Amino acid sequence: MKGTKRLWWGLVLLMLISPVGLILPDVFKSGPAWGEWSLEEIEKMVGFIPEGLKKVADLWSAPVPDYNLKSWEGKGLVKSSLGYILSAGLGVGVIVLASFLLRKLLSKKKEG
Repeated sequence: MKGTKRLWWGLVLLMLISPVGLILPDVFKSGPAWGEWSLEEIEKMVGFIPEGLKKVADLWSAPVPDYNLKSWEGKGLVKSSLGYILSAGLGVGVIVLASFLLRKLLSKKKEG
C-alpha cells in the first residue's frame, strides 16, 4: 500500500475511534471525557479555578461546541459518538483544504 493511501486509512481510523474518550468514561461511570472539563468541574476536582484559566476561558468558542450538533445534544451515547466522528471529519477536512490552498498559493508564487 502506498504511503499516502495508508495515511488516509490511518486518518479514517483515528476519526472512527475518536469517541473512545467519550464512551469509556460512560461505561465506567467516571464523569466527563478526560480533559473536557468545564470550569465548574475543574473547581470541584482541584478546589479552585487557576487564575490563568479564568482569564482565557471565554477567549475561544468552538465552531462545533461539545463536538455535537445542537439537535443531538442529550440524545444518547450513539448520537454523541457520531457527533465526535463528524467533528473529526470536519476538522480533517478543514486542515486538508487549508493545506491544499496554501500549496496552490505557494506554487503560484514560485512560478511567477
